[in-house]
Amino acid sequence: MRAPVSVVIPTFNSAEDLPATLASLGVGLQSGLVRELVISDGGSEDNTRLVAESAGANLVSGSASRGEQLARGAAAAGGEWMLFVHADTRLDERWPDAVTKHLRSFPDSAGYFHLAFRSEGMAPRIVAGWANLRSRIFGLPYGDQGLLISRTLYQEVGGYREFPLMEDVAMARALRGRIRALTATAWTSAERYRRRGWLRQGSRNLGLLIRFLLGADPERLRRAYTR
Repeated sequence: MRAPVSVVIPTFNSAEDLPATLASLGVGLQSGLVRELVISDGGSEDNTRLVAESAGANLVSGSASRGEQLARGAAAAGGEWMLFVHADTRLDERWPDAVTKHLRSFPDSAGYFHLAFRSEGMAPRIVAGWANLRSRIFGLPYGDQGLLISRTLYQEVGGYREFPLMEDVAMARALRGRIRALTATAWTSAERYRRRGWLRQGSRNLGLLIRFLLGADPERLRRAYTR
């Protein structure tokens, strides 16, 4: 029987982060859990495509919109299950066991990872703690926590919306009551927080979330996010 999981990674000028992310996925390839790697690129101008090709990935390309990239990657994936991971997110060594347990025990639910930042100090722990609390209580994990989902469930909820931002929140809302925490950690980049400040970036993220839940246009939110 073929391995069940297709890993889908959206990229845009991700050559610096992608090798470490791919390395963290290696244990899943060795265990026979990962069927293929799909890189959905948004027009990178660095060596992202070269890194993807060197890793033997199935490379698909198109516009640099996160929702569209995820949808394209899903369309190209052939696995019974899909694991969506951001290019700057590294999974800890427990992730294959956590995913295997989920596949066996919760086949009708999606899964997400516990979040941690690759940064020292109190601020990263507070922000990650809020993200994990938000995920557990409100069922709203973000994309940097990954998403494990069966193709059947993915199609049932309509797949990723082709939003430039908040596609992860839209998916989580569609999965309400059918998404569970996985017993492994996703270590994600803290670069945006370090550059803008933990309080400022955290407040901005919360404000964008509230605006989206109140019906704001995702394109307008994207422009606000990247300013």
